[in-house]
Amino acid sequence: MAHPAYAPETKLEVRRMFAAPREKVFEAWTQREKVEKWMCRFPRHETRFTTSDARPGGTSVMEVKNPQGETFKQSVTYRDIEPPEKLVFTWDWEKFSASGEKVDEARDTLVTVEFEPRGIFTEVILTHEGLATAAQREAHSKGWNGCFDRLEEELKA
Repeated sequence: MAHPAYAPETKLEVRRMFAAPREKVFEAWTQREKVEKWMCRFPRHETRFTTSDARPGGTSVMEVKNPQGETFKQSVTYRDIEPPEKLVFTWDWEKFSASGEKVDEARDTLVTVEFEPRGIFTEVILTHEGLATAAQREAHSKGWNGCFDRLEEELKA
């Protein structure tokens, strides 16, 4: 029997084509000044990065507050970086209500991001595994797709 953390309903895959060279797209994921322009930068959200260290064993930490007053504290630990082909990192997060009560969390989820050259485009294939529930999967699907929308805007700039 499959481990429940890696069951299909708790695994997410997002694919997107970007009109930019693979090296430029990869840098947008690994250079702090570029990541801060698109990662979790949704309208009316306050996003604050406190640490960004994109190297194996390095960590990146951010806090996102949404218009409802909920706060998400996210921590990434890089496991593997293969420029400009692949990133592998853990994605841990905690969600707090507007009153500060912890209402959800996920630990040791695993994100793999692959960068495939497709002529003048780069296909980004993101796989996020180990989410606890189908609801977390759906929330992350919305989040990652929103991040990809912002990344597309930044790559055009």
